[in-house]
Amino acid sequence: MKIKSSKLSPVCFAIAGVILFACSLGSATPSSSSTQPTETPVQVQAPRAASPNLEAFRYELADLADALVPTVVSIQTESTIKMNDFGGFFGDDFFDQFFFGAPRQQKPQRERKQQGQGSGVIVNSTGQILTNNHVVAGADQITVTLPDKREFKAKVVGTDSLTDIAVIQIEGGVKDLPAASLGNSDALRVGEWVIAIGNPFGLSQTVTKGIVSAKGVHGRGITSYENFIQTDAAINPGNSGGGLFNLSGELIGINTAILSRSGGFQGIGFAIPVNWAKSIMSDLLADGKVNRGWLGVSIQDINPSLAKALNLNPAKGALISEIFERSPAEKGGIKVGDVVISINGKPIADANDLRNTVASLRPGEAANFEVLREGKNLKLKINIALRDENNLAGTEPKSKEGKKETDSSKNEWGIQAVELTKAQKKEAGLPESSIGVLVASVVEKSLADKAGIRKGDIILVANNKPINSLKDFNTVFGENTKTMLLLIRRAGGQFYTVLEK
Repeated sequence: MKIKSSKLSPVCFAIAGVILFACSLGSATPSSSSTQPTETPVQVQAPRAASPNLEAFRYELADLADALVPTVVSIQTESTIKMNDFGGFFGDDFFDQFFFGAPRQQKPQRERKQQGQGSGVIVNSTGQILTNNHVVAGADQITVTLPDKREFKAKVVGTDSLTDIAVIQIEGGVKDLPAASLGNSDALRVGEWVIAIGNPFGLSQTVTKGIVSAKGVHGRGITSYENFIQTDAAINPGNSGGGLFNLSGELIGINTAILSRSGGFQGIGFAIPVNWAKSIMSDLLADGKVNRGWLGVSIQDINPSLAKALNLNPAKGALISEIFERSPAEKGGIKVGDVVISINGKPIADANDLRNTVASLRPGEAANFEVLREGKNLKLKINIALRDENNLAGTEPKSKEGKKETDSSKNEWGIQAVELTKAQKKEAGLPESSIGVLVASVVEKSLADKAGIRKGDIILVANNKPINSLKDFNTVFGENTKTMLLLIRRAGGQFYTVLEK
Protein backbone atom coordinates (compact mmCIF):
# COMPACT_ATOMS: atom_id res chain seq x y z
CA MET A 1 0.00 0.00 0.00
CA LYS A 2 1.44 3.30 -0.99
CA ILE A 3 1.38 6.25 1.35
CA LYS A 4 0.71 9.54 -0.34
CA SER A 5 2.97 12.35 0.65
CA SER A 6 1.45 15.68 1.68
CA LYS A 7 2.87 19.13 2.21
CA LEU A 8 2.71 20.65 5.72
CA SER A 9 2.10 24.36 6.06
CA PRO A 10 4.59 26.60 7.90
CA VAL A 11 1.97 27.07 10.62
CA CYS A 12 1.99 23.32 11.33
CA PHE A 13 5.75 23.40 11.76
CA ALA A 14 5.46 26.35 14.14
CA ILE A 15 2.83 24.61 16.26
CA ALA A 16 4.86 21.44 16.36
CA GLY A 17 7.90 23.41 17.50
CA VAL A 18 5.95 25.01 20.35
CA ILE A 19 4.68 21.61 21.53
CA LEU A 20 8.15 20.06 21.48
CA PHE A 21 9.58 23.05 23.37
CA ALA A 22 6.85 22.79 26.01
CA CYS A 23 7.45 19.07 26.42
CA SER A 24 11.16 19.60 26.86
CA LEU A 25 10.47 22.17 29.57
CA GLY A 26 8.06 19.81 31.30
CA SER A 27 10.55 16.93 31.30
CA ALA A 28 13.33 19.12 32.62
CA THR A 29 11.24 20.62 35.48
CA PRO A 30 11.09 18.65 38.76
CA SER A 31 7.64 17.57 39.90
CA SER A 32 5.92 19.91 42.28
CA SER A 33 2.78 19.75 44.30
CA SER A 34 1.99 23.32 43.22
CA THR A 35 0.30 23.92 39.95
CA GLN A 36 2.14 27.29 39.51
CA PRO A 37 5.81 27.33 38.37
CA THR A 38 8.30 28.72 40.86
CA GLU A 39 9.85 32.13 39.81
CA THR A 40 13.44 32.97 40.69
CA PRO A 41 13.63 36.55 42.06
CA VAL A 42 15.85 39.00 40.11
CA GLN A 43 18.96 39.99 42.05
CA VAL A 44 19.70 43.77 41.93
CA GLN A 45 23.37 44.52 42.54
CA ALA A 46 23.96 47.18 45.18
CA PRO A 47 25.94 50.29 44.09
CA ARG A 48 29.67 49.92 44.57
CA ALA A 49 30.88 52.05 47.42
CA ALA A 50 33.40 54.63 46.15
CA SER A 51 36.77 54.73 47.81
CA PRO A 52 37.40 57.78 50.00
CA ASN A 53 39.89 59.13 47.43
CA LEU A 54 37.45 58.81 44.53
CA GLU A 55 34.63 60.30 46.57
CA ALA A 56 36.80 63.30 47.41
CA PHE A 57 37.83 63.74 43.74
CA ARG A 58 34.29 63.35 42.43
CA TYR A 59 33.40 67.02 42.92
CA GLU A 60 36.91 68.46 42.92
CA LEU A 61 36.64 70.06 39.46
CA ALA A 62 33.03 71.10 40.08
CA ASP A 63 33.98 72.90 43.31
CA LEU A 64 36.91 74.53 41.49
CA ALA A 65 34.68 75.67 38.62
CA ASP A 66 32.16 77.14 41.10
CA ALA A 67 34.95 79.29 42.55
CA LEU A 68 36.49 80.36 39.22
CA VAL A 69 33.53 80.94 36.89
CA PRO A 70 32.60 84.26 38.58
CA THR A 71 36.02 85.70 37.61
CA VAL A 72 35.51 85.17 33.85
CA VAL A 73 33.32 87.61 31.92
CA SER A 74 31.77 87.84 28.49
CA ILE A 75 32.86 90.75 26.30
CA GLN A 76 30.72 92.12 23.47
CA THR A 77 32.09 94.78 21.13
CA GLU A 78 30.67 97.01 18.45
CA SER A 79 32.81 98.71 15.84
CA THR A 80 32.15 100.80 12.75
CA ILE A 81 33.48 99.67 9.37
CA LYS A 82 33.62 102.07 6.42
CA MET A 83 33.29 100.53 2.98
CA ASN A 84 32.45 101.48 -0.59
CA ASP A 85 29.84 99.72 -2.70
CA PHE A 86 31.22 96.31 -3.67
CA GLY A 87 34.29 97.12 -1.55
CA GLY A 88 33.92 93.98 0.47
CA PHE A 89 34.27 91.86 -2.65
CA PHE A 90 36.48 93.68 -5.13
CA GLY A 91 38.28 96.48 -3.29
CA ASP A 92 37.95 100.25 -3.58
CA ASP A 93 37.28 101.74 -7.03
CA PHE A 94 37.32 98.33 -8.72
CA PHE A 95 34.32 99.03 -10.93
CA ASP A 96 35.42 102.60 -11.72
CA GLN A 97 38.84 101.45 -12.89
CA PHE A 98 37.62 98.36 -14.72
CA PHE A 99 34.67 99.88 -16.54
CA PHE A 100 35.66 103.52 -16.87
CA GLY A 101 39.43 103.36 -17.16
CA ALA A 102 40.22 105.61 -14.20
CA PRO A 103 38.80 106.29 -10.76
CA ARG A 104 36.01 108.83 -10.70
CA GLN A 105 35.34 111.22 -7.87
CA GLN A 106 35.45 109.38 -4.56
CA LYS A 107 31.96 108.24 -3.55
CA PRO A 108 30.82 108.53 0.07
CA GLN A 109 31.64 105.44 2.05
CA ARG A 110 28.90 103.47 3.76
CA GLU A 111 29.22 102.64 7.43
CA ARG A 112 28.39 99.22 8.79
CA LYS A 113 28.23 98.13 12.40
CA GLN A 114 30.11 94.97 13.27
CA GLN A 115 29.66 92.99 16.47
CA GLY A 116 32.33 90.91 18.14
CA GLN A 117 32.40 88.58 21.10
CA GLY A 118 35.07 87.22 23.41
CA SER A 119 36.02 86.63 27.01
CA GLY A 120 38.06 88.26 29.75
CA VAL A 121 39.34 87.61 33.26
CA ILE A 122 38.79 89.96 36.20
CA VAL A 123 42.19 90.57 37.82
CA ASN A 124 41.21 93.37 40.21
CA SER A 125 38.11 93.76 42.39
CA THR A 126 37.53 97.25 40.94
CA GLY A 127 36.94 95.81 37.46
CA GLN A 128 40.30 95.59 35.68
CA ILE A 129 40.08 92.84 33.07
CA LEU A 130 42.78 90.98 31.12
CA THR A 131 41.80 89.92 27.62
CA ASN A 132 43.20 89.65 24.07
CA ASN A 133 43.99 92.67 21.93
CA HIS A 134 42.10 91.12 19.02
CA VAL A 135 38.93 90.94 21.14
CA VAL A 136 38.73 94.73 21.69
CA ALA A 137 40.89 96.20 18.88
CA GLY A 138 39.05 98.96 17.02
CA ALA A 139 35.94 98.72 19.20
CA ASP A 140 33.72 101.82 19.48
CA GLN A 141 31.76 100.28 22.32
CA ILE A 142 32.60 97.51 24.82
CA THR A 143 30.03 95.77 27.00
CA VAL A 144 31.03 93.40 29.78
CA THR A 145 28.54 90.83 31.08
CA LEU A 146 29.27 89.27 34.45
CA PRO A 147 28.28 85.69 35.27
CA ASP A 148 25.44 87.07 37.42
CA LYS A 149 24.04 88.70 34.23
CA ARG A 150 24.89 92.29 35.21
CA GLU A 151 26.09 94.39 32.27
CA PHE A 152 28.58 97.26 32.31
CA LYS A 153 30.24 99.52 29.80
CA ALA A 154 34.04 99.26 29.67
CA LYS A 155 36.93 101.27 28.24
CA VAL A 156 40.34 100.24 26.92
CA VAL A 157 43.23 101.02 29.29
CA GLY A 158 45.93 99.79 26.94
CA THR A 159 46.67 97.23 24.25
CA ASP A 160 49.74 95.45 22.91
CA SER A 161 49.33 93.98 19.44
CA LEU A 162 52.77 92.33 19.49
CA THR A 163 51.65 89.88 22.20
CA ASP A 164 47.87 90.19 21.71
CA ILE A 165 47.26 91.39 25.28
CA ALA A 166 44.81 94.12 26.32
CA VAL A 167 43.60 95.59 29.61
CA ILE A 168 40.10 97.05 29.89
CA GLN A 169 38.33 98.72 32.83
CA ILE A 170 34.68 98.37 33.82
CA GLU A 171 33.09 101.81 34.18
CA GLY A 172 30.61 102.86 36.83
CA GLY A 173 32.66 102.59 40.00
CA VAL A 174 32.11 98.90 40.68
CA LYS A 175 33.92 97.26 43.58
CA ASP A 176 34.19 93.97 45.41
CA LEU A 177 34.13 91.94 42.18
CA PRO A 178 35.58 88.40 42.39
CA ALA A 179 39.12 88.53 40.97
CA ALA A 180 41.33 85.70 39.77
CA SER A 181 44.50 84.80 41.65
CA LEU A 182 47.52 85.10 39.33
CA GLY A 183 49.80 82.06 39.38
CA ASN A 184 53.33 81.36 38.15
CA SER A 185 53.28 80.08 34.56
CA ASP A 186 57.03 79.37 34.67
CA ALA A 187 56.31 76.60 37.19
CA LEU A 188 53.88 74.79 34.87
CA ARG A 189 54.75 71.23 33.91
CA VAL A 190 53.82 69.39 30.72
CA GLY A 191 51.07 66.93 31.62
CA GLU A 192 49.65 69.11 34.38
CA TRP A 193 45.84 69.30 34.55
CA VAL A 194 44.23 72.63 33.58
CA ILE A 195 40.74 73.97 32.99
CA ALA A 196 39.69 76.63 30.46
CA ILE A 197 36.77 78.98 31.15
CA GLY A 198 35.21 81.30 28.59
CA ASN A 199 32.29 81.99 26.31
CA PRO A 200 32.74 79.90 23.14
CA PHE A 201 30.16 80.63 20.43
CA GLY A 202 28.39 82.91 22.92
CA LEU A 203 27.77 80.05 25.38
CA SER A 204 28.34 81.73 28.73
CA GLN A 205 30.80 80.44 31.32
CA THR A 206 31.71 77.20 29.59
CA VAL A 207 34.24 75.04 31.46
CA THR A 208 36.50 72.52 29.71
CA LYS A 209 39.38 70.47 31.07
CA GLY A 210 42.62 69.09 29.68
CA ILE A 211 46.34 69.05 30.27
CA VAL A 212 49.34 71.20 29.41
CA SER A 213 50.48 69.61 26.14
CA ALA A 214 53.62 71.71 25.60
CA LYS A 215 55.37 74.88 26.77
CA GLY A 216 57.31 77.61 25.00
CA VAL A 217 55.51 77.07 21.69
CA HIS A 218 56.58 79.60 19.05
CA GLY A 219 56.89 80.05 15.31
CA ARG A 220 53.13 79.81 14.75
CA GLY A 221 52.81 83.31 13.26
CA ILE A 222 50.04 84.24 15.72
CA THR A 223 51.87 87.14 17.38
CA SER A 224 55.25 88.87 17.01
CA TYR A 225 56.43 87.56 20.38
CA GLU A 226 55.41 83.95 21.06
CA ASN A 227 55.90 81.72 24.07
CA PHE A 228 52.58 79.89 24.23
CA ILE A 229 51.24 77.29 26.60
CA GLN A 230 49.70 74.52 24.48
CA THR A 231 46.71 72.67 25.88
CA ASP A 232 44.14 70.10 24.79
CA ALA A 233 41.42 71.73 26.92
CA ALA A 234 38.74 72.61 24.37
CA ILE A 235 39.09 76.22 23.14
CA ASN A 236 36.78 77.59 20.46
CA PRO A 237 35.87 80.98 18.94
CA GLY A 238 34.68 83.18 21.78
CA ASN A 239 37.10 81.62 24.29
CA SER A 240 39.68 84.26 23.31
CA GLY A 241 40.68 86.32 26.34
CA GLY A 242 39.30 83.75 28.79
CA GLY A 243 41.27 82.07 31.53
CA LEU A 244 43.38 78.93 31.72
CA PHE A 245 43.60 77.80 35.37
CA ASN A 246 45.58 75.17 37.24
CA LEU A 247 44.05 72.85 39.84
CA SER A 248 45.10 75.24 42.59
CA GLY A 249 42.64 77.74 41.14
CA GLU A 250 45.35 80.09 39.86
CA LEU A 251 45.22 81.87 36.51
CA ILE A 252 48.19 80.61 34.50
CA GLY A 253 47.27 81.70 30.97
CA ILE A 254 45.04 83.84 28.73
CA ASN A 255 43.42 81.67 26.04
CA THR A 256 44.29 83.15 22.66
CA ALA A 257 44.17 80.88 19.61
CA ILE A 258 43.62 77.39 18.24
CA LEU A 259 45.35 75.35 15.57
CA SER A 260 42.58 73.99 13.37
CA ARG A 261 41.84 72.99 9.78
CA SER A 262 38.08 73.22 10.32
CA GLY A 263 37.87 76.47 12.31
CA GLY A 264 36.73 74.55 15.39
CA PHE A 265 38.59 72.83 18.19
CA GLN A 266 40.85 69.95 17.13
CA GLY A 267 42.83 69.32 20.30
CA ILE A 268 45.41 72.12 20.07
CA GLY A 269 44.86 75.44 21.81
CA PHE A 270 47.29 78.19 22.80
CA ALA A 271 47.35 80.46 25.85
CA ILE A 272 49.63 83.41 26.68
CA PRO A 273 51.54 82.64 29.91
CA VAL A 274 50.26 84.74 32.81
CA ASN A 275 53.80 85.83 33.73
CA TRP A 276 54.00 87.56 30.35
CA ALA A 277 50.53 89.00 30.77
CA LYS A 278 51.40 90.39 34.23
CA SER A 279 54.47 92.20 32.92
CA ILE A 280 52.61 93.63 29.94
CA MET A 281 49.65 94.65 32.09
CA SER A 282 52.00 96.48 34.48
CA ASP A 283 53.42 98.55 31.61
CA LEU A 284 49.99 99.26 30.14
CA LEU A 285 48.63 100.44 33.47
CA ALA A 286 51.67 102.64 34.13
CA ASP A 287 52.39 104.08 30.66
CA GLY A 288 49.63 102.93 28.33
CA LYS A 289 52.26 101.09 26.27
CA VAL A 290 54.84 98.32 26.65
CA ASN A 291 58.49 99.31 27.13
CA ARG A 292 60.56 96.53 25.54
CA GLY A 293 64.28 96.04 25.52
CA TRP A 294 66.19 96.24 22.22
CA LEU A 295 69.61 94.78 21.39
CA GLY A 296 69.97 95.65 17.69
CA VAL A 297 70.84 92.31 16.10
CA SER A 298 69.50 89.74 13.66
CA ILE A 299 69.53 86.22 15.05
CA GLN A 300 68.88 82.64 13.99
CA ASP A 301 68.58 79.14 15.41
CA ILE A 302 71.47 76.71 15.32
CA ASN A 303 70.74 73.61 13.22
CA PRO A 304 72.95 70.47 13.22
CA SER A 305 75.04 71.67 10.26
CA LEU A 306 75.74 75.03 11.89
CA ALA A 307 76.52 73.34 15.20
CA LYS A 308 79.08 71.14 13.46
CA ALA A 309 80.67 74.08 11.64
CA LEU A 310 80.80 76.15 14.84
CA ASN A 311 81.98 73.22 16.99
CA LEU A 312 78.97 73.58 19.29
CA ASN A 313 77.96 70.73 21.56
CA PRO A 314 75.16 70.87 22.56
CA ALA A 315 73.54 72.91 19.80
CA LYS A 316 72.00 75.56 22.05
CA GLY A 317 72.02 79.33 21.99
CA ALA A 318 71.23 82.01 19.41
CA LEU A 319 73.56 82.83 16.53
CA ILE A 320 74.17 86.54 15.78
CA SER A 321 73.95 87.03 12.01
CA GLU A 322 73.78 90.83 11.85
CA ILE A 323 74.58 93.84 14.06
CA PHE A 324 73.09 97.29 13.53
CA GLU A 325 75.13 100.45 13.69
CA ARG A 326 75.00 102.45 16.93
CA SER A 327 73.00 99.65 18.54
CA PRO A 328 73.50 98.36 22.11
CA ALA A 329 75.01 95.18 20.64
CA GLU A 330 77.67 97.11 18.70
CA LYS A 331 78.47 99.36 21.66
CA GLY A 332 78.63 96.37 24.00
CA GLY A 333 81.09 94.41 21.89
CA ILE A 334 78.91 91.69 20.36
CA LYS A 335 80.18 90.53 16.97
CA VAL A 336 78.64 88.74 14.01
CA GLY A 337 79.16 85.01 14.50
CA ASP A 338 78.84 85.15 18.30
CA VAL A 339 76.52 82.64 19.93
CA VAL A 340 74.60 84.05 22.91
CA ILE A 341 74.31 81.27 25.50
CA SER A 342 73.01 83.17 28.55
CA ILE A 343 71.64 86.54 29.69
CA ASN A 344 71.82 87.50 33.37
CA GLY A 345 72.60 83.87 34.15
CA LYS A 346 69.51 82.55 32.33
CA PRO A 347 70.43 79.97 29.64
CA ILE A 348 69.33 80.89 26.11
CA ALA A 349 67.92 77.90 24.27
CA ASP A 350 67.33 79.37 20.80
CA ALA A 351 66.65 82.53 18.82
CA ASN A 352 63.08 82.86 20.06
CA ASP A 353 64.30 82.59 23.65
CA LEU A 354 66.83 85.39 23.04
CA ARG A 355 64.20 87.61 21.41
CA ASN A 356 61.75 87.17 24.28
CA THR A 357 64.40 87.56 26.99
CA VAL A 358 65.77 90.81 25.53
CA ALA A 359 62.24 92.17 25.13
CA SER A 360 61.55 91.52 28.82
CA LEU A 361 64.61 93.53 29.93
CA ARG A 362 64.07 97.09 31.16
CA PRO A 363 65.41 99.73 28.76
CA GLY A 364 68.35 101.63 30.21
CA GLU A 365 69.49 98.77 32.43
CA ALA A 366 72.73 96.84 31.97
CA ALA A 367 72.49 93.10 31.27
CA ASN A 368 75.19 90.45 31.54
CA PHE A 369 75.63 88.48 28.32
CA GLU A 370 77.64 85.30 27.94
CA VAL A 371 78.68 84.57 24.36
CA LEU A 372 80.68 81.89 22.62
CA ARG A 373 83.18 83.30 20.11
CA GLU A 374 85.53 81.03 18.17
CA GLY A 375 85.35 78.40 20.87
CA LYS A 376 85.91 80.77 23.79
CA ASN A 377 83.39 81.95 26.38
CA LEU A 378 83.23 85.73 26.82
CA LYS A 379 81.23 87.85 29.26
CA LEU A 380 79.90 91.22 28.10
CA LYS A 381 77.86 93.91 29.86
CA ILE A 382 75.39 95.59 27.52
CA ASN A 383 73.12 98.57 28.17
CA ILE A 384 69.74 97.64 26.71
CA ALA A 385 67.88 100.31 24.69
CA LEU A 386 64.17 100.94 24.21
CA ARG A 387 62.57 99.12 21.29
CA ASP A 388 60.60 101.54 19.13
CA GLU A 389 59.84 102.02 15.47
CA ASN A 390 62.46 104.77 15.11
CA ASN A 391 65.46 102.68 16.10
CA LEU A 392 64.11 99.69 14.18
CA ALA A 393 63.73 101.65 10.94
CA GLY A 394 66.80 103.86 11.27
CA THR A 395 69.55 101.28 11.60
CA GLU A 396 71.91 99.78 9.09
CA PRO A 397 74.12 96.72 9.37
CA LYS A 398 77.67 97.33 10.52
CA SER A 399 80.04 96.99 7.58
CA LYS A 400 83.61 97.30 6.42
CA GLU A 401 85.23 99.06 3.48
CA GLY A 402 85.23 96.98 0.31
CA LYS A 403 87.32 97.00 -2.89
CA LYS A 404 85.96 97.76 -6.31
CA GLU A 405 86.46 94.98 -8.84
CA THR A 406 84.37 93.70 -11.72
CA ASP A 407 85.89 90.26 -12.40
CA SER A 408 83.80 87.15 -11.89
CA SER A 409 84.79 83.78 -10.52
CA LYS A 410 83.35 80.28 -10.15
CA ASN A 411 84.51 77.28 -8.14
CA GLU A 412 83.86 73.65 -7.21
CA TRP A 413 81.18 74.69 -4.72
CA GLY A 414 78.97 75.73 -7.64
CA ILE A 415 78.93 79.51 -7.11
CA GLN A 416 79.70 82.19 -9.68
CA ALA A 417 80.24 85.57 -7.97
CA VAL A 418 80.66 89.17 -9.14
CA GLU A 419 81.55 92.43 -7.44
CA LEU A 420 78.73 94.44 -5.93
CA THR A 421 77.86 97.75 -7.61
CA LYS A 422 76.71 100.82 -5.68
CA ALA A 423 73.19 100.34 -7.07
CA GLN A 424 73.11 96.72 -5.93
CA LYS A 425 74.29 97.66 -2.45
CA LYS A 426 71.60 100.33 -2.23
CA GLU A 427 68.94 97.88 -3.39
CA ALA A 428 70.09 95.37 -0.76
CA GLY A 429 69.92 98.02 1.97
CA LEU A 430 73.70 98.10 2.41
CA PRO A 431 75.89 101.22 2.70
CA GLU A 432 78.36 101.89 -0.09
CA SER A 433 81.25 100.80 2.13
CA SER A 434 79.74 97.37 2.70
CA ILE A 435 81.70 94.19 2.15
CA GLY A 436 80.46 91.22 0.13
CA VAL A 437 80.20 89.73 -3.33
CA LEU A 438 77.06 89.01 -5.32
CA VAL A 439 76.05 85.47 -6.33
CA ALA A 440 75.56 85.78 -10.10
CA SER A 441 74.58 82.15 -10.66
CA VAL A 442 74.41 78.77 -8.93
CA VAL A 443 75.24 75.53 -10.75
CA GLU A 444 72.26 73.18 -10.72
CA LYS A 445 72.63 70.22 -8.30
CA SER A 446 75.87 71.65 -6.95
CA LEU A 447 76.77 71.82 -3.26
CA ALA A 448 75.62 75.45 -3.17
CA ASP A 449 72.35 74.56 -4.88
CA LYS A 450 71.67 71.77 -2.38
CA ALA A 451 72.36 74.18 0.49
CA GLY A 452 69.78 76.66 -0.84
CA ILE A 453 72.12 79.39 -2.13
CA ARG A 454 70.28 81.55 -4.66
CA LYS A 455 71.17 83.94 -7.44
CA GLY A 456 71.14 87.44 -5.94
CA ASP A 457 72.43 86.38 -2.52
CA ILE A 458 75.29 88.43 -1.10
CA ILE A 459 78.15 86.53 0.55
CA LEU A 460 79.51 88.64 3.40
CA VAL A 461 81.66 86.17 5.34
CA ALA A 462 83.06 82.71 4.52
CA ASN A 463 84.60 80.48 7.20
CA ASN A 464 84.77 83.48 9.55
CA LYS A 465 86.75 85.55 7.00
CA PRO A 466 85.25 88.80 5.67
CA ILE A 467 84.75 88.78 1.91
CA ASN A 468 85.84 92.28 0.93
CA SER A 469 86.38 91.46 -2.73
CA LEU A 470 86.46 88.72 -5.36
CA LYS A 471 90.10 88.17 -4.41
CA ASP A 472 89.01 87.27 -0.88
CA PHE A 473 86.22 85.12 -2.33
CA ASN A 474 88.63 83.20 -4.58
CA THR A 475 91.11 82.71 -1.76
CA VAL A 476 88.64 81.33 0.76
CA PHE A 477 86.68 79.23 -1.73
CA GLY A 478 89.91 77.81 -3.10
CA GLU A 479 90.99 76.42 0.26
CA ASN A 480 91.04 72.66 0.77
CA THR A 481 88.14 72.28 3.21
CA LYS A 482 85.08 70.06 3.41
CA THR A 483 82.88 72.64 5.13
CA MET A 484 82.11 76.24 4.20
CA LEU A 485 80.29 78.40 6.77
CA LEU A 486 78.70 81.37 4.98
CA LEU A 487 77.06 84.56 6.20
CA ILE A 488 74.48 85.47 3.56
CA ARG A 489 72.42 88.62 3.04
CA ARG A 490 69.06 88.11 1.36
CA ALA A 491 65.92 90.26 1.13
CA GLY A 492 67.18 92.79 3.67
CA GLY A 493 68.18 90.22 6.30
CA GLN A 494 71.20 88.10 7.14
CA PHE A 495 71.64 84.46 8.10
CA TYR A 496 74.26 81.72 8.34
CA THR A 497 74.27 78.56 6.27
CA VAL A 498 76.69 75.68 5.67
CA LEU A 499 78.01 74.04 2.49
CA GLU A 500 79.30 70.50 2.98
CA LYS A 501 81.18 68.19 0.60
